[in-house]
Amino acid sequence: MHEVAPVDAAVNFVGGSTAVCDAVLRLRGEALHAELGRIAAALLASPVGRFLPGAGIGAPAGSGPLLRQAVAGSAEQFGIYEVAGRAAYSAEDARQLAGLAHLTASLLQVHSLAVRSTHAYAQMEAQLAHQSQILDQIHESVLTMDQMGYITSWNRGAEELFGYTALEAIGRNILFLYADEDEGFEDSFVEQGGRMMEVRRRKKSGEVFWASLSLSPLRDLAERPIGLIAYLTDITERKQAEERLHHLAYYDELTGLPNRTLFARLVDQALIVAQRNETAGCLLFVDLNRFKRINDTLGRRIGDELLRQVAQRFRATLRDEDVVARLSGDEFAVGLFDMRQHFEATTVAQKLQAALDAPFLIGGHDLRVGASIGISVYPQDGNEAETLLGLADIAMERAKQLDADPDRSVAFYSQDMNQGMQDRMRIESGLRQALGNGELILYYQPKFEIGTDRLVGAEALVRWLDPARGIVPPGEFIPLAESTGLIVQVGEWVLEQACAQAALWQRVGLPPFRLAVNVSAREFTASLPARVAATLARYRLDASWLELEITESTLMHDFERVTAIMDDIHQLGVALSLDDFGTGYSSLSYLKRFPIDTLKIDRSFTTGIPGDPSDCAIAGTIVSMAQQLGLRVIAEGVETVEQLSFLRESGCDEVQGYLYSKPLPADDFERSLRENWLLVA
Repeated sequence: MHEVAPVDAAVNFVGGSTAVCDAVLRLRGEALHAELGRIAAALLASPVGRFLPGAGIGAPAGSGPLLRQAVAGSAEQFGIYEVAGRAAYSAEDARQLAGLAHLTASLLQVHSLAVRSTHAYAQMEAQLAHQSQILDQIHESVLTMDQMGYITSWNRGAEELFGYTALEAIGRNILFLYADEDEGFEDSFVEQGGRMMEVRRRKKSGEVFWASLSLSPLRDLAERPIGLIAYLTDITERKQAEERLHHLAYYDELTGLPNRTLFARLVDQALIVAQRNETAGCLLFVDLNRFKRINDTLGRRIGDELLRQVAQRFRATLRDEDVVARLSGDEFAVGLFDMRQHFEATTVAQKLQAALDAPFLIGGHDLRVGASIGISVYPQDGNEAETLLGLADIAMERAKQLDADPDRSVAFYSQDMNQGMQDRMRIESGLRQALGNGELILYYQPKFEIGTDRLVGAEALVRWLDPARGIVPPGEFIPLAESTGLIVQVGEWVLEQACAQAALWQRVGLPPFRLAVNVSAREFTASLPARVAATLARYRLDASWLELEITESTLMHDFERVTAIMDDIHQLGVALSLDDFGTGYSSLSYLKRFPIDTLKIDRSFTTGIPGDPSDCAIAGTIVSMAQQLGLRVIAEGVETVEQLSFLRESGCDEVQGYLYSKPLPADDFERSLRENWLLVA
């Protein structure tokens, strides 16, 4: 019997292991089986060696001893090693063959797994390629993104829709496709998915389009959310069609204005806000005069163009927040909201009528139309659009019947409002004529220094001398002038006349005294300093003659702008007085920063002095505060000796009122100045 030495056996086993590894890596099928049999025979120095695949037993190896060993893994048998031809085999030979079988099984198992993995990977690649081809062939745009919104895949449909290639899009955040800056990537989509919406997106070309967007969750093998799948389809044409249908449903096709349906909705929404803010609202029903005759005579084409141009003029006349609509034919409606008082609607009505004064030049024709206007008021007349519109229609018919000039006819639905409107319109019309006919005059009320009783100034007060009514009280026309904007023209006239009169007194040698002119908030604009400077230069009047009185309410709008205007006026040498002090809402912290020379105590506080403790306290506080700020104080409306005594003891500097003199015309003022009053030289 031949025994292999241990060292030789170890060497043989290592060589056999190396040979098995090389065979499994290089060979397949019959060649592998033959090589494995040869390796087993060589390892055990046997004439015969075989590897039988599977679990079967091959043909007998011949007479003599036979050594067998199964080649099996944990779940699979790969074959059997057989060796023969020696006289005998020892236990060591069996261990050697068992070791070789174990190594072979391990290698074949790893190889099998590798083959299966390679096959599975190849199948997966083929499947992914197949799916990619499918995604690229469908018209819909499909893309995926991670939980932060960064794009991870981008199909050909997305390329065609947006104009970006996959290379340009993948890795960028989805936000770069958004058309609206305020849109953001919502994490709730990642958790919920299935969200359907219509969105606006931007293409590479910059074009913004409408898309239908569906978001679904993207999950890993453990069903954990890892991102989103987005499906987008261009729906721009559908949205445009919807917008066209909406426009046809709610807008007048001819003029582009809202129709009656939309007007009613907008008005009802505005009335809800008006109710919450406790403000008034008005509806104007406008009916064109002479339109039917023009349309019947010259044809519909001319009539349609006339309506278009009328709509344009109405829209240009109104504020952006006002609502104007074409109801039907030659009828229009206007909604006015957030109004301080309903009489403001008459001013708007007159503006609409004035907008039609200029002729319409259409098709070689010089066309003229006017308008009759009816007005209903919220909440007095009703609290919903259709009711108010119907009542405004009734008021319009009443306006046509009652007014001799239908193109200037305006009527409220309410009779008492009509009376007030007629009085208001009469005064406004008369005031406009007064400005052009020289019916305005100035009166002057002197201001005296307490203690010396010397004249230190005068306030120029406008009066309206109506040929029919005589002197019209300022309380009747000044508020109207404020609300209509006529106060600007009145204010310009007062400044001009006051400077002209002061120039006369300057030329006859009178020492300068401050001639105060009231400036309304509407006049207090950036152009005021230049206008004052030009007026002084025109009359060669020293600035020491002029003082401008402004009210507290003027200071409440745009502090920086108001301060700049006041500084420019002060640099001219013109004094500034704060009128009606104590009745407004100005901040005392701002007061010290304004270039004010004088504070004027309002007559509403002077009247109660000295009997009313509250009026006394307010007047005393104003005087004390002014002294701390280095300002002079004048009290207006002083009519009794007791009032004068209290003001003197409080430290007030100046007074004006009937105790000394009522307002006087220029000639009477000058006569009293020369004969009765001491003028500070």
